[in-house]
Amino acid sequence: MRRSLRLRRWQKEALDRFEKTTRRDFLAVATPGAGKTTFALTAGVRDLAGHPHRRLVVVAPTQHLKHQWAEAASNFGVHLEPEWASSDPFPHDMHGVVVTYQQVAAQPRPLRGPSDDAFVILDEIHHAGTERAWGDGVFEAFELAARRLSLSGTPFRSDQNPIPFVDYDFEEAVADYVYGYGEALKDGGVVRPVFFPRINGHMEWSTPDGTIVSATFDDRLDRTLASQRLRTALSPDGEWLPTVLEQAHTQLLRLRETHPDAGGLVIAMDVDHARAIQKLLKAKQGVEAVVATSDDPQASERIAEFAASRDPWIVAVRMVSEGVDVPRLRVGVYATNTVTELFFRQAVGRLVRWSGNLRRQKAFMFIPDDFRLRTFAAQIADQRTHSLKRREDEGDQDPVELLDQLPPDGEDQLSLFAAISATAVVDHDPSSIFDDHHPEDLVHDPAHEDLALEIELAPPPPRVGDHGSADGTTLTVSRTQRKRELRQANTDRVRMLTHLTGLAPEVVNGQLNREAGIRSINQATIRDLERRLRAADRWIDRA
Repeated sequence: MRRSLRLRRWQKEALDRFEKTTRRDFLAVATPGAGKTTFALTAGVRDLAGHPHRRLVVVAPTQHLKHQWAEAASNFGVHLEPEWASSDPFPHDMHGVVVTYQQVAAQPRPLRGPSDDAFVILDEIHHAGTERAWGDGVFEAFELAARRLSLSGTPFRSDQNPIPFVDYDFEEAVADYVYGYGEALKDGGVVRPVFFPRINGHMEWSTPDGTIVSATFDDRLDRTLASQRLRTALSPDGEWLPTVLEQAHTQLLRLRETHPDAGGLVIAMDVDHARAIQKLLKAKQGVEAVVATSDDPQASERIAEFAASRDPWIVAVRMVSEGVDVPRLRVGVYATNTVTELFFRQAVGRLVRWSGNLRRQKAFMFIPDDFRLRTFAAQIADQRTHSLKRREDEGDQDPVELLDQLPPDGEDQLSLFAAISATAVVDHDPSSIFDDHHPEDLVHDPAHEDLALEIELAPPPPRVGDHGSADGTTLTVSRTQRKRELRQANTDRVRMLTHLTGLAPEVVNGQLNREAGIRSINQATIRDLERRLRAADRWIDRA
């Protein structure tokens, strides 16, 4: 059945340009929160409708995002397998798979055949330049694809590792369509205006040669000392970090008066730092923060649970740097010593997604008053000012005050040192950015929304198992979720049979696979998994 889909104006424009492009490659750069996933899946579904034999392959930066893409695709009637491994046959009951860049780099060859004449979505494509091997793997795996749609939340450069399927102009990636933060603010109801409370401080530390250095963020230092100063400020043993966390928590409580489930994000330096911040929030603010770090196998589940909860704080290292959809985040604390512009913009991107029907949705990223972070924040603030000024000129916005902008400076350089003390210096104007009547607050009335455009969306081509379970019932959850539930149920039965029979798990699995007529559980369809589950239940009854 054909259906209509409502798109934002930029999504429709980007889709039209993509479908008119005869080249295989297309790069769309759209600000975080703008709806890149919807745009890409719409393009994918329309392509599959016209080419029913094609497969759809999505490459995502993290394990968590694999499942997020699969769930989003299910809303379009597209079945993507996020658990596929290179040792498995390509699932014939699914439209395609979702993999990570790391998977592709490790074993690109198994994807090369299935991706021949496929539609490939490369999410946050700049990750393919993380290591040269990653770019080589992406090229080998998807060289033969029919269409390659690359996505990014921010413009990026080639640095030392050029990314395949992307054109460059003096090392700057050339996008086929760009939808920036400023444009999204101008449209209204897409992204939030983000403000940057900058916290100064007085830091004292010992350099590797034993020299004692004392400085504030106003003092001009070379790159090495500036990085040591920042790390001193971020030490959980000083006074700077607890003071900033207190300020951020106070602002979060204020936002929760009108947005009860508003959340906060602290981006930490490493796992130990994240745990220390969790302890500070517990000791000082009396809240139990969620911690999501890459060394935790349950990190994706923790992020998903936090997104659906009303918990106030989540502390992360890189797990929430980009792509993870937690629209209720409205306060951030930038407590990491990663000071690249790309990472900073990705972090800010976690706060920008407009959500719900609140007319005012300012977000706040508390940052150290480090000159590098100050520069990045000023660039974003300048876009905010310019865009809201345009709204003012058109009668949709109160008068806007201009912000100062600082020139960019050097890159980060880390070194060993010993933090001695760090004290925050708070200097906020009481009528500043926290005021609900600040002239740069964006007021958007959802009732006046006129950006949505309707397009006709044909259903994706059918796949084996599209008629539901073996008993004829129609699935009420996505195929991806139902397969995950059945796999877990099968795993539970194997554990029970191992206990009842004394047989090794591989023996039990082998017998159940033979009865179900499959080689492995990962290649099984829903009906195969149900058949295997029934065989396990009969075996349990006999035992």
